[in-house]
Amino acid sequence: MQDSFTEQMARAGYVARGVVFILVGGLATLAGLGNGSRAPDSHGALQTLLAQPFGAVLLAALALGMLAFAAWRVAQAILDADHLGSSGKALARRLGYGVGAVVNGGVAASAASLIFTYSARSGEQSAHDWTGYVLSLPFGRALVGLIGAGVVVAGIGAGWKAWTAKFTEHLSLDQKARTWVLPLGRIGYAARAVVFVLIGGFLVAAAVHANAREARGLAGALAELQAQTYGSALLLLTALGLFAFGVFQLAAARFRRIDAPKLGEAGDRLKQQARQALG
Repeated sequence: MQDSFTEQMARAGYVARGVVFILVGGLATLAGLGNGSRAPDSHGALQTLLAQPFGAVLLAALALGMLAFAAWRVAQAILDADHLGSSGKALARRLGYGVGAVVNGGVAASAASLIFTYSARSGEQSAHDWTGYVLSLPFGRALVGLIGAGVVVAGIGAGWKAWTAKFTEHLSLDQKARTWVLPLGRIGYAARAVVFVLIGGFLVAAAVHANAREARGLAGALAELQAQTYGSALLLLTALGLFAFGVFQLAAARFRRIDAPKLGEAGDRLKQQARQALG
């Protein structure tokens, strides 16, 4: 049976996400090896891609792929495409998918802005900007602190996935595929755990000191690793982990079980969830 449009969109999104992590991991690996480059973020990786032959075409395809992945995250969050249900744990996971939709949509927008030569702000500047905005709101320090704590919890969750290999629950793996997909996922999620805990910790520090300049994005977290004793080794290990996560995303594009509802079914499900929410 031919794959549905939603499934094709989701698989294209996993491929695009994998490419972004492979680029970030590869560039960070070069920085860890001491070639003089700075630790990158997704924006820096996109700029590197744009500088290649046919870079604008490649970047346009990547932007569409990341937009497709953001749409898939919306389907997971709102339409419950993974059939998680409405328990407290399930709603927390679906909320995480919703946040992922915003983040991946931002990567797609960054790619598009580079293609059309608009001045896209770096991940670090964006982190400072939005943190400063939230800090200016009533109870802003508490809100930034809660966001930072949530990112730390997400990092701990990624570490738990690396330890338990729970990321395989939605993958259709035979024994041969499991032998290489499983270690890629474990290494990748472990690297993401390190990055998330660092980013979340910086946000908590920004809240405590009411200083948006203390917030960090991906590049800032990697640079902090690089600044430590044995920093090059720490950065190299994390970079290889992010590269492994990118390859794992390519595997997810192939092996992920995707049973997304059709549009009519999705509408019925939303109506049912609304009725349940209203009692």
